[in-house]
Amino acid sequence: MPEFAYTARTMTGQKVTGTIAAQSEREAISLLSGKTLFPLQVAVSKGYLAPGAKLSVKGNTMATTYNQLAALLRSGVPLLRSLAVLRDQTSNKNLKAILAEVHHKVEDGNSMADVMQRFPKAFSEMAINMVRAGQEGGFLEDALERVASFTELQEEMKGRTMSAIAYPAILGTVGSIVVIGLIVFFVPKFAIMFERLRERGELPWITDALLSLSAFSRQWGLVAVGAMIIAIVFIRFRLQTEEGRQLSDRLKLKMPIAGPIFQAFAVARFCRVLGTLLHNGVPILKALEISRDAAGNRVLSKAIAAASENISSGQTLAQPLAASGHFPKMVVEMIAVAEESNSLDKVLVDLADSLERRTSRQLDLLVRLLEPLMLVALAAIILLVVIALLVPIIKMSSALG
Repeated sequence: MPEFAYTARTMTGQKVTGTIAAQSEREAISLLSGKTLFPLQVAVSKGYLAPGAKLSVKGNTMATTYNQLAALLRSGVPLLRSLAVLRDQTSNKNLKAILAEVHHKVEDGNSMADVMQRFPKAFSEMAINMVRAGQEGGFLEDALERVASFTELQEEMKGRTMSAIAYPAILGTVGSIVVIGLIVFFVPKFAIMFERLRERGELPWITDALLSLSAFSRQWGLVAVGAMIIAIVFIRFRLQTEEGRQLSDRLKLKMPIAGPIFQAFAVARFCRVLGTLLHNGVPILKALEISRDAAGNRVLSKAIAAASENISSGQTLAQPLAASGHFPKMVVEMIAVAEESNSLDKVLVDLADSLERRTSRQLDLLVRLLEPLMLVALAAIILLVVIALLVPIIKMSSALG
């Protein structure tokens, strides 16, 4: 419900200001009149956030907020008071506005998890699901601490990855500019020189291909760039649809080198959330319903949903997960053993830790390999250009000699 900022006068003529929740400006005026206030000015509050407002907050800031909220709740401070304290103390404008809206909606009787869904740029699906489970199961403090730990881990991994790929990215950008400059501006200067060799049919194929590429780039380069931009915009638009997200998640799992890394991280998130929920007494069907979205991959979520249906008919969890083909054999075997020993909650959390450690090492190795691979690739491209230009020059010099 929107909030309206008002300026009004009391029966004694005193000027007062404040905010009031109402469906419309007319209703706000009516409510003020009912409080024996005479409205002078009524307008939608600047602090009001429309549903779906796309305010973003950095992961590190959100992790700190989760920890602080968990600490306040554990100290016995009520949820509404805790949200108000965090709202008043934060210096982040986006976070202050979001917390103000969350406080307002929770005060109106809405679930905190439902309100968090309105801000997907600030609260992840995993955080929303964990908070929902924590509220339903009575372990909100533990859920918030888990979310904070996981968010910190994600941000740390993201920071390591970004710092590691910074140099390869700069190298790739500069190298690409140099190569494009050579092909578009430098190579055409040799076209007239090599024209006679081309007429005789004595021009090496590599030189002929380079000259053709250069001519195409000069003539159709802008068209190609425009087509690429249109394609990128179209792909981004498609990825915002449910069908596009399904296809994107499927392709992520099938990528040659990065696919197993995406899969391992998604499975680790699922295992951690499911293990935490089971440890706090949430029934397995409800825990699966909540944790399947935490995987962050719709293909895996679909497989987990199918596993939930099989479990309701009396099967174990390991059987349908193995049948889906999207879960590593080691993970399925450990889940099967844990189910037999009645230690599924502990094994899932340990499994998540193991997967994250191993996959982090693989990711670090992959990122370290990027730099030498980029250097080799750029050196090979420049070497091909040089060879393509030198071979006919050497051939012409030999003919003159």
